[in-house]
Amino acid sequence: MHPSQDPVAELAKAVSLADLESLARERIERTAWDYYRSGAWDERTLARNESSWRELTVHFRGFVDVSARSTVGEFFGARVPSPLFVAPTAMQRLAHADGECATARASSAAGIPMCLSSLSTTPLEEVRAATTAPLWMQIYISADRDATRALIARAEAAGFDGLAVTADTPMWGTRERDIRNGFRVPDGLRLPNLERPGGPTGHSGVGMGGALSWTIDPSASWRDFEAIAAATRLPVVAKGLCRPDDCRRALDAGAAGVWISNHGGRQLDGAPSTAEVLPSCADAVRGSGRPKATVIVDGGVRRGVDVLRAIALGADTIALGRPILWGLGAGGEAGVTRALAIVTAEFDLALALSGVRNLAELRELGKDLVRR
Repeated sequence: MHPSQDPVAELAKAVSLADLESLARERIERTAWDYYRSGAWDERTLARNESSWRELTVHFRGFVDVSARSTVGEFFGARVPSPLFVAPTAMQRLAHADGECATARASSAAGIPMCLSSLSTTPLEEVRAATTAPLWMQIYISADRDATRALIARAEAAGFDGLAVTADTPMWGTRERDIRNGFRVPDGLRLPNLERPGGPTGHSGVGMGGALSWTIDPSASWRDFEAIAAATRLPVVAKGLCRPDDCRRALDAGAAGVWISNHGGRQLDGAPSTAEVLPSCADAVRGSGRPKATVIVDGGVRRGVDVLRAIALGADTIALGRPILWGLGAGGEAGVTRALAIVTAEFDLALALSGVRNLAELRELGKDLVRR
């Protein structure tokens, strides 16, 4: 696909997330594209995130009346039209001038929750004003703990609905494409949620190291996570887990849920795919005696049938990262709307073709329906 003079027409022709990705690649500047698309080191975990879902087979049922179906789910007590969740992705104004606000408006119109990145190029207060859907804030435990507390306080004051505290980033992973490209925050863009009182405003010209190194901390521990969970009135999840014991540890530390993720293959190359570890992690949560604990998963979901696979293996909520960026890059708010619509429609069709009528039935069938 190639962009025409009528981007709306091109969006209408997009029948898959891959089509949107092709459109976005034509419209996003190359170094920004590489920043979004890249993984760590040899990018094997990045690739495995996608391929592992495809390796799972769906043992569909025949002659089931699926004329009445529902994709409705629940997100931390809120009824939502589907189990989708917009994952936090950094610097969305690299993809489109409207950036995070365009994504927020599209997710709001679809009734789908969103999580905002700490590395957003839009102030969190503006993003909150752009959506009526549930909105969460992604948090790094910074070397400056006061800055972390201040960001959480801002999110609380702005009316955010929850916090996703990142567990998988004691240091930045090495993305070799970015190094080769000399990637820097472009002139004119800010990271306003990371601007500390008394510090400089704007981060134009800085890379992921150096001036941004203070935003993470290799000494961060479960004690820090527990302190955040105890101090906030918001539900908190630990984002970036791949082990059952860490899932249990998160719940013991006050988490309302766990987020199975390897940071989109951007941190430790060689980590397992999220599809591979989801069943054991979900089993650990279900066996914890905390029936309301939520299991979120991201990583490599590119089709609605992947959403079906994830729920059958124990997920409650499926987060989309890069596919949202492809929609944003392809057509701003309308492109994100198209991306969400494509995945939702595919998921509904996958339910029907599998002989499943709703999420409760899908969970009951579970690993009998979806097998490796």
